[in-house]
Amino acid sequence: MSVSLDLKTLEAAATWYVQLNDGELSEARTRAWQVWMQSGPQNAAAWARVEKLQQQWALIPRRAALSSLGAASAQRRDVLKILGMLLATGACSWLAVEQLPYRPRLAQQRTGLRERRSLQLDDGSHLQLNADTALDIRFDAKQRLIQLYRGEILIETARDPARRPFIVDTGEGRVRALGTRFSVRQLAGRTRVGVLQAAVQVCANRHPDRVVRLEAGQQVSFDRDAVDDIHLLPAGSTAWVQGMLSVNNWRLGDFIEELDRYRPGVVRCAPGVQNLNISGAFRLDDTQTVLDNLSKTLPVKVRYLTRYWASIEPA
Repeated sequence: MSVSLDLKTLEAAATWYVQLNDGELSEARTRAWQVWMQSGPQNAAAWARVEKLQQQWALIPRRAALSSLGAASAQRRDVLKILGMLLATGACSWLAVEQLPYRPRLAQQRTGLRERRSLQLDDGSHLQLNADTALDIRFDAKQRLIQLYRGEILIETARDPARRPFIVDTGEGRVRALGTRFSVRQLAGRTRVGVLQAAVQVCANRHPDRVVRLEAGQQVSFDRDAVDDIHLLPAGSTAWVQGMLSVNNWRLGDFIEELDRYRPGVVRCAPGVQNLNISGAFRLDDTQTVLDNLSKTLPVKVRYLTRYWASIEPA
């Protein structure tokens, strides 16, 4: 029976591949890799894909297999190379087409894991890019289009004398601004939109005629098939613009998943502590201190399997 592989699992397999070939192999790292590989059928299947690719050394750049992990950015580049090869071969053809990492890597505008950027667009609109974001800007005589491949953006649109619509296109659908300030985040197979001022219209790719209007203070998610129910926009949802992660009574599991976006490597939360609650404001540029301080407020401990693999466990 075949196992469906998602992008996160393939990326984890690629990360392990790079770590196990960095010249610093240790018994602890090997044990950690074995625990990961045996923790579920998806992990085992993803690693089998790596081994199959490994047999075809002519397809793998030597520097990708023997890279140094001295710098997080170098590790990330190597992981993306291996991930691209995994997506381009094997059974996940839909992933290869829809989420091939070469597309965001070739995007006009990109940010790294700890990088945020502000852009002034040609029409006077203002664009904020969160960490690990990739997009293209495509303005022409008929429309102002942002093609978002990965990450999160905050947009404040300007009035356009030519009255061209301002549109954000994602893998799941379209967001059309109605003179507004709003955020768009590309998730795994989903898009999330939050409106801070005025309004937007959203629609899913497969049903462009089913348009949903979103007003200030509202948030919605959608996939390629449908738009979900509208919810209130959480307070602090755009705190990342100031370099902060602001949470109020979040599940620890959700908090760690969000923090993982801003940190090289992998952070995992054990099932036994995932439902603990956490509140506060945390600096995104210092995720190590955030992890170090968790045990001071919650009954947890942080165990490091490798330099790039941390596990949040019961104390």
